Amino acid sequence: MQILGLIVVGLIIGALARLLKPGRQAIGLLLTLVLGVAGALIGGIIAGLLGTGSIWELDFLGFVVAVVAAVLLLGIAEGAASSRKT
Repeated sequence: MQILGLIVVGLIIGALARLLKPGRQAIGLLLTLVLGVAGALIGGIIAGLLGTGSIWELDFLGFVVAVVAAVLLLGIAEGAASSRKT
């Protein structure tokens, strides 16, 4: 059940990251959501390393780190997608 919660939080983080990233994204919604889940995992791991929570319970700091990580991942994926199109 904890994995399902992490996926749901990751989907929310992916949507937030897409809203926070300026400009038009060249990647699809599914990839955005997958990167949001990856950002949630990164945020949970960093929160666990800082001792503020575990990977399964994102606190405020973990959530902020997860959103920042998702925005960075979106930027990397968008750069890779745009370089393939040209």
